[in-house]
Amino acid sequence: MRYDGSEGFAIDAASTPGRVGTMTRASDEGVFTTWDGTELACRTWKPVGDSDRALILIHRGHEHSGRLQDLLDEMDLPDFWAFSWDNRGHGKSPGARGHAPSYSALVQDLDCFVRHVCDTHRIPIENIAVVANSVGAVTAATWVHDYAPRIRSMVLAAPAFRIKL
Repeated sequence: MRYDGSEGFAIDAASTPGRVGTMTRASDEGVFTTWDGTELACRTWKPVGDSDRALILIHRGHEHSGRLQDLLDEMDLPDFWAFSWDNRGHGKSPGARGHAPSYSALVQDLDCFVRHVCDTHRIPIENIAVVANSVGAVTAATWVHDYAPRIRSMVLAAPAFRIKL
């Protein structure tokens, strides 16, 4: 099946070896308001049909949500919503590049983002899976430890537990 851009999907003819093709999902860009009133940039990838399941993707340090497009495409989960945001001072979010007032501010931002996703898209927190890499994985682990959200699952890729922030 071939999807066109009007539906938010396109088939990449130059596929990965062994695959019929990779589906590139277009993202919608927006903002959400954090705990301290800061508006951070975020992305939403819509599912192919109705869904109440979602992925929260957390970028690693010195990157932004747009860099997660390839990961999402390779995961090949078109029946899931997917969401990500640019940390303070990253990508299209405001602030001095790479700066946050504290590490706990990033954890609070994650909590606000998940609440925003649940409220805006009517997705139960129990249907959310978090996928995070490096410093983002540390943020996710801290959030789960401190806030104890009832999420479905969490995948931490190469958590940077020994990095000096």
